[in-house]
Amino acid sequence: MILACHNIKKSFGTNEIFKGGSFHIEEHEKAAIVGINGAGKSTLLKIIMEELQPDSGEVIIAKGKTLGYLAQHQDMCSDNSIYEELLEIKRPILEMEQRIRDLEIEMKLLSGEELKNKLDTYSRLNQEFELAEGYSYKSEIIGVLKGLGFEEEEFSKNVKALSGGQKTRVSLGKLLLTKPDIILLDEPTNHLDLQSINWLETYLLNYSGTVIIVAHDRYFLDRIVNKVIDIDNGQITSFSGNYSDYAEKKEMLREALVHQYMNQQQEIKHQEEVISKLKSFNREKSIKRAESREKMLQKIDKIEKPIFKENKMKLKLEPQILSGNDVLSIENLSKSFGENQLFQQIHFEIKRGERVALIGNNGTGKTTLFKIINQIMEADTGTIKLGSKVHIGYYDQEHQVLNLEKSIFEEISDAYPNLNNTEIRNVLAAFSFTNDDVFKKINDLSGGERGRISLAKLMLSESNLLLLDEPTNHLDMESKEILEHALNMYTGTVFYISHDRYFINRTATRILELTGKTLINYIGNYDYYLEKKDILTPVDQKDIQKTIEKESENKLDWKKQKEKQAKLRKRENQIKKVEQEIENLEARKEEIDFMLGQDDICTNSKKLLELHNERENIEIKLLKLYEEWEEFISSIV
Repeated sequence: MILACHNIKKSFGTNEIFKGGSFHIEEHEKAAIVGINGAGKSTLLKIIMEELQPDSGEVIIAKGKTLGYLAQHQDMCSDNSIYEELLEIKRPILEMEQRIRDLEIEMKLLSGEELKNKLDTYSRLNQEFELAEGYSYKSEIIGVLKGLGFEEEEFSKNVKALSGGQKTRVSLGKLLLTKPDIILLDEPTNHLDLQSINWLETYLLNYSGTVIIVAHDRYFLDRIVNKVIDIDNGQITSFSGNYSDYAEKKEMLREALVHQYMNQQQEIKHQEEVISKLKSFNREKSIKRAESREKMLQKIDKIEKPIFKENKMKLKLEPQILSGNDVLSIENLSKSFGENQLFQQIHFEIKRGERVALIGNNGTGKTTLFKIINQIMEADTGTIKLGSKVHIGYYDQEHQVLNLEKSIFEEISDAYPNLNNTEIRNVLAAFSFTNDDVFKKINDLSGGERGRISLAKLMLSESNLLLLDEPTNHLDMESKEILEHALNMYTGTVFYISHDRYFINRTATRILELTGKTLINYIGNYDYYLEKKDILTPVDQKDIQKTIEKESENKLDWKKQKEKQAKLRKRENQIKKVEQEIENLEARKEEIDFMLGQDDICTNSKKLLELHNERENIEIKLLKLYEEWEEFISSIV
């Protein structure tokens, strides 16, 4: 064991964060800390780092072990360049190297015993220098900076002039170079592009020390961690396995808890009815029996009411206006800023019902492309054509139109007066605003919170083409799942930028990668993209156009790709239709089962027969629908 938290309790005022949680981390283990926004994930890291003190309990760290911590926000005021800032981490090696150079000069002037002593020192220092990887520190720094997305021409930039995201990347680089025994990372992927995230994954997987990560990137966690620390309603629970293993086990535990709660509530209700009946007899013996039962009832360790899955918010989005089949067509689009050409002569089409993910490294022009489509910026060349009855809804975290003087609730209710209070609260709950949070002023919210409100407003708009720039930023895992479900059920069209690979994998029907100043088209989700990337992406970016042309000769041409997409969309619609029929029939079957247990039905033989016959017909229909569903699924797998 390298680290343990024992019986940790922490409150802020009346808000109880931890109720006495305990867990331990083994040496070399890779662990994640998960929970909804506000659960206390960052607080737990700060307690481990002794930046916060728990109200009670203790943090135990193995003797002699070092810790390194990356917080979410960095405020670096160094006068160093990016390269110099990371070079400072290697200060002991630099000093050792300078001492070696000094000795080389000194030894030229010595002889005899003095020379022998200096040679011994020189030999020892050289050995220490080699063991400290002194001969490779420059390449190590360059490798880390490039891995984190910095180009060589950026190495000389002053740290003070960097953006918040760039400063976080510099801080992450410094932390990795220090190589502590335990690394604590708070949302390390927030400011990284896909290529940098992949690099960080490989680095952490091969890291010899212990890693503890707070992250909402489920794909990232699935690849790295082998333990998950779950914070839920003040309780801390440890699960072995990656994030997917945890999610499955957590759901099983939740269902078991719901079952226990329902059974206990049924027993309590039964006992209360018996007590009430005994008291109604108004006899001494029956009253004593009632009192005895009441005492037993008071001693029951009541199970706290769990969140019922059927009551869990599911955001449903439907465009009010149906667009034409051709939604967006782009031809020969180019854009440069001075000598920096982002993309040239790109072309693509998007059809109604598609969910297209736009991916690419930072600086390739993804957000610029969205701004051009939304007429915020002009292209150098090319045309953009919107289809019939297409209405764009644009989500850009830099351009959020919100009234700072209104409360969250007022912002939604004023924009959509037809929604009742319950509907507004449900929508806000989907984006992690619950209870009294909905009455907070927009002006008092963080940038991320304002982004979530803007996203909620967009989802309720009349738009039928949603342009979403990093929609999952600042959403917790539950909110991401709600958004994924909403987009998958959405009958409009979605075009989004994201580096959330799990989200892309769950929602995208097609991926466009912006790389080498052009677009590469992948008809599938993120797993499909990874499978085909090496085939479609050349090593030399200058040869991209030639490679695309060559691929188009050997593979499906554009027309065949569109036909394949049309068939895929048709099959997906068929699957949705069958799933809806199954859902309706299952609901009716449950309704019949409930009715069959009612006294007035049980005594009505005619109605009883009708319901039994209807239930049998439903069973037959369901059997056929399940077979149909399996055939549809098999045809697209």
